[in-house]
Amino acid sequence: MSGTPHLAIDAMGGDNGPEATVAGVAHALARDPALSFTLFGDEAVLGPLVARHKRLVGRAAISHAPEIVSGEEKPSAALRRAKKTSMGLAIAAVKDGKADAAVSAGNTGALMATAKVALRTIKGIDRPALAALLPTLGAHDLVMLDLGANTECDARNLFEFAVMGAAYSRILHDVAEPKVRLLNIGTEEMKGTDTLRDASAMLRSAPHLPLRFDGFIEANALGRGEADVIVSDGFSGNIALKTAEGTATFIGDLIRRAFTSSFRSKFGFLLSRPAITLLRQGLDPNTRNGAVFLGLTGTVVKSHGSASAVGFANAISVAAKLSRARITDRIAEDLAQTRTSHAGSAA
Repeated sequence: MSGTPHLAIDAMGGDNGPEATVAGVAHALARDPALSFTLFGDEAVLGPLVARHKRLVGRAAISHAPEIVSGEEKPSAALRRAKKTSMGLAIAAVKDGKADAAVSAGNTGALMATAKVALRTIKGIDRPALAALLPTLGAHDLVMLDLGANTECDARNLFEFAVMGAAYSRILHDVAEPKVRLLNIGTEEMKGTDTLRDASAMLRSAPHLPLRFDGFIEANALGRGEADVIVSDGFSGNIALKTAEGTATFIGDLIRRAFTSSFRSKFGFLLSRPAITLLRQGLDPNTRNGAVFLGLTGTVVKSHGSASAVGFANAISVAAKLSRARITDRIAEDLAQTRTSHAGSAA
């Protein structure tokens, strides 16, 4: 991919409508002037919104899409209408080579199904996985996958997720050998299911991969910075993610209640405001917005449905970075290295 990515935007997806999406595109372009866009959606709606942002003139084309995928729509129904929806047409642009990546804040299930059918998986990947960033106390955020695309996985799937997650971490954090761990109910080798133990054995027997497998990790250690990549099936990963998000919201609400309980507390809030602001920024999901479907032949990034304009711009930044770094090629190269190593061992 070039250093000037062209991105396909599902401009009609998300809870905040095309106003937030178009504003997010403008934010992203202000940060990264090399970007260009095609916005898919209702031309009558998008035209006036784009006109509000002078920097988008000449950098953001509009492609009319007569239909929208609703938040409640079943993936099968969205697939049938893919040739008419803003989501389906944005993904088709990636498939046809007209865009380097697609970004949508729409229905996650529909986006996953549409992307998988249109783009297919990289050779050697059985299933794509949804990966996102979680905050830690370490030097950088961690990559976690799968977060809901696959509720049931076998050991081979988890092995492939580890390869994909490590490639993503290398791009984001410039780590030569990301530390990879499997989410489990304990750190001891005998803990967990046969699937987890088998996946652990597969990773330990693949020293040629550009990653460092460090065994199992429990959910209570997600934020300690003890791993660069955490791998899980989509069922467990989604529960862990939602628990972390709920805990962050709970902490924020608890602090707010504590600082408004009395006059003295309010005075204390004024003194603590800089620290509280940093905490709020650290817990804000918009800060790390942009989950990616790894394992497909093209890049598709999922924004939070409730993302603000700045949050959507962050998702665009993720898409641009992965496009420039050729994430799909890197994953394919790592898998090819695995096959070569296995063939050599067999000989």
